[in-house]
Order: sequence, then C-alpha cells, then structure tokens
Amino acid sequence: MVMEGRLERTQAVSSLGATRSREWMHRVIALLESAVGQLHGQEQLAQGALLEAASLLRQQVHPPAAAVVSDGRERLLGWQARKVREYIDSHIAGPIPVSDLCALVQRSEAHFSRSFKRSFGESPHSFVVRRRVELAAQYMLTTDASLSDIALRCGFADQAHLCKHFRQAAGQTPAAWRRVYKSHDDVRVAGSYVSAFSAK
Repeated sequence: MVMEGRLERTQAVSSLGATRSREWMHRVIALLESAVGQLHGQEQLAQGALLEAASLLRQQVHPPAAAVVSDGRERLLGWQARKVREYIDSHIAGPIPVSDLCALVQRSEAHFSRSFKRSFGESPHSFVVRRRVELAAQYMLTTDASLSDIALRCGFADQAHLCKHFRQAAGQTPAAWRRVYKSHDDVRVAGSYVSAFSAK
C-alpha cells in the first residue's frame, strides 16, 4: 500500500506513544475517507470538512518537506512551528532539550536549528529563555509569589539565573520592574509592558 510505504520511509520515532498515535491517525483517515464516500450531494459542506480533516491528518502522518522562503532557505511549516511552540510552553518549567524539539518534527538537530532560527528569528535556546522571561513577568504582575518561586516555576535554575536573563531583556532587575509595574491598578496596562520588553 502506498501509505504504508511512505510510513516506512518516515524517520522512526522511538516512543511507543508516537507509534500508537500514528496508527490511530491511519485509522481516522480511513474512517473519514469512508464517510466521504457515503455522503450525498446535499451534504457538500460536511464532505468538504471531512476531506480537509483527512488532509490535515495525512500531513501529521507524512509531514511534507520544509517550507522554503523566497530566498530559497528552509523554515518550519506552520503546523511544525505551532507544535514546537506549544511543546515549549507546556514544558517551560523543566529542561527542554533541542533533541526533544527535533523529534516533534522529525528533523536532524542541525537542520532543525537552522529552520527554527529562520522561522522565529532566534535560536531555540534564546526563544525558550525569552518565553521563560515573559512568563516570569506575567507571574510578577498577577501573583505575589516570591522571585525564587517564580524562577523555579518558569524553568530557571534559581533566582539569580532569572535575574540575569530578566535584566538582559528588561534593562532592570525583576524586583525593580515588579515594583514599577505591579503598582498599576489595571493589569492589562501592566501586561502591555511584558510585550514591550519581550520584543526587545
């Protein structure tokens, strides 16, 4: 079968969960295509939705080659970028090895790092640190947690580690930044400062 042949050529993923996920996607694709074959003309919208769902699932099973920007350089596809970003955000409190991110989109480390930088404008490590700083800023604005507690919640080794990266991003210590912006009554106003310094 063509689909099985392509699957065998796909880079093997060692985890049992990923293998089960791939088998499940094959089954869902078959079910969706079967449903499409049984629909009648009056249900064209449903048919279109089912076809699109089958297409999206097929892309998950057999990721196409990397997107190529106009200058000929590769970057992550939209679904790959979303998957990587979601993984980083959901694992932000712990270590996030680049090898784990590579496995998500089935790319070698060198290829992934180049594509990531072209997609996000920074290295995977810099992106993770920036996301941690942004999350720490949100905690500082919305909670009364200590800086050492916030540091650990955001994946920093300790308060000093948080302070170092926060000062680089915001231009001041977390404590000083918190005093200035936590005093705002409207947290939405203060939240705009998170966006402002994280864009630096």
